[in-house]
Amino acid sequence: MKVNGKHYRSLWWNAENDVLEIIDQRWLPHDFRTQTVGTMEEFADAIVEMRVRGAPLIGATAAYAMALAMKIDPSNDHLEKSWQYFNATRPTAVNLRWALDRCKNVLLPLSEDQRADAALELAHEIADEDVEINAQIGKHGLAIIQEIAKSKKPGETINILTHCNAGWLATVDWGTATSPMYQAHDAGIPIHVWVDETRPRNQGALTSWELGSHGVPHTYIVDNAGGHLMQHGMVDLVIVGTDRTTSRGDVCNKIGTYLKALAAKANNVPFYVALPSPTIDWTIADGVADIPIEERNAQETTHIQGLMPDGCIQTVQVTPEGTPGGNPAFDVTPNNLVTGLITERGVTPATTEGLQSMFPEFAQPAATAMKAGG
Repeated sequence: MKVNGKHYRSLWWNAENDVLEIIDQRWLPHDFRTQTVGTMEEFADAIVEMRVRGAPLIGATAAYAMALAMKIDPSNDHLEKSWQYFNATRPTAVNLRWALDRCKNVLLPLSEDQRADAALELAHEIADEDVEINAQIGKHGLAIIQEIAKSKKPGETINILTHCNAGWLATVDWGTATSPMYQAHDAGIPIHVWVDETRPRNQGALTSWELGSHGVPHTYIVDNAGGHLMQHGMVDLVIVGTDRTTSRGDVCNKIGTYLKALAAKANNVPFYVALPSPTIDWTIADGVADIPIEERNAQETTHIQGLMPDGCIQTVQVTPEGTPGGNPAFDVTPNNLVTGLITERGVTPATTEGLQSMFPEFAQPAATAMKAGG
């Protein structure tokens, strides 16, 4: 996508300096900064501190991290230690483990002198695949928006609600939940997006920044406004992203997603999840019981970062001194609240059978997970 008229991906390889470059998202939407990532520690910090964030982007970053690890030391021992090191950075988004497993499986059969080049080539491949996956999600999501447009008067606006940032900043490009929005807007369909603020890190501001840069009409709202808007017929559909989806279609996404799904169900508003296949965890079925929920630093809830009148970016405390903060970063939306999963292969019900039919090559692991989960 574009920033100030220039095309960017959320990460890119600097071949001249043989390093990865990223957008440091901690400073957005107020300041656009890029950063070179050139050490193992810098890769880990970039993931932990959410300089890069969003399940697909974390996976791509981890692939480049493994490429660096193989350049430093291509031995089996270092390969395993690097896998463990990066896998510990964030526990919830399954794309991290998916990318690390893919790297390890490709690299282990190779001789040590082949691994550095192969790892870098694989990282490029994973990044490019993510772009194509998200473009296809947008294509299938566009069809849903087109169907809703048919029920509207000519030129009438379609109102879409989204939560958190599942945009191009959370992927390598296009985004997941935003990809249908961009494609609908580019096709001339009048849309408007309600953007949840998504406390505590206010990632909705990133979505607003993205949509504004692309010219998509949108409104930034507090997290608790969504249900009110649905009650008054001001939301035509909800599209969110996902950090991990189970084999039966339970969806783990940014905290607050579950409440939006409940409100959508109560008001007969379609609730769709944009789902890239690497985000499916075929080894588990029950999301509430089996998905580990990351508990982040409490200071993210007790403090907030913003732009001061003098143009400086500062962090201020919003709670009384001494008040403890709790910060579960994700929640799980059970599959019965999900209207459909928008994948790169099409739209499917959020069921074991739906996912297996869409991705038959993974049907056996999914069936095994269901049996294990009762």
